[in-house]
Amino acid sequence: MSLSVNGQVCTLMVEPRTTLLDALREELALTGTKKGCDRGECGACTVHVDGRRVLSCMTLAGMQEGKRVITIEGLERDGELHPLQAAFIEHDGFQCGFCTSGQIMSAVAVIEEAKAGWPSAATADMRRPFTLADLSAAEIRERMSGNLCRCACYPNIVDTVAEAAGRELNLFRRAPITTNDDRRGQASKGGDE
Repeated sequence: MSLSVNGQVCTLMVEPRTTLLDALREELALTGTKKGCDRGECGACTVHVDGRRVLSCMTLAGMQEGKRVITIEGLERDGELHPLQAAFIEHDGFQCGFCTSGQIMSAVAVIEEAKAGWPSAATADMRRPFTLADLSAAEIRERMSGNLCRCACYPNIVDTVAEAAGRELNLFRRAPITTNDDRRGQASKGGDE
């Protein structure tokens, strides 16, 4: 079978029952993706397949023919950490580190899902489009609920995702917001400067 893993085309020979997790770890030596429960309950094995997060311990490798897989190792670019990787360090979003790769992969997906307008079970108003600005702490907790942390770093993980989402949101808000008070102040100074 052939698939793209972290931007590189890989050809693997796997048994039909081999999970994507085992193929990544054993065949490609990408050990950043962790085997926690091996039953799809903890989220430590989260990777992205064609832009969507999946539990690699519950995904058959053979079914990924021709797909694009991104693991924790594939997030950094040219030696620079992904903004969420850096935010996890800044906010102490980990303790033992075992769940961290799955947490980061899910957090990246949470922000992408919010940008795409996907609601969650915590979305208060399903009648209006969901935006990145709607990504509250309750939304983050709900969307990250499939990832368990044995060290209970949940408050720091929520803070990490919230800050990273805020940074993303600020990228969309490049132009300063001008209020009526600002306009009055400019008029008294002689207009636009």
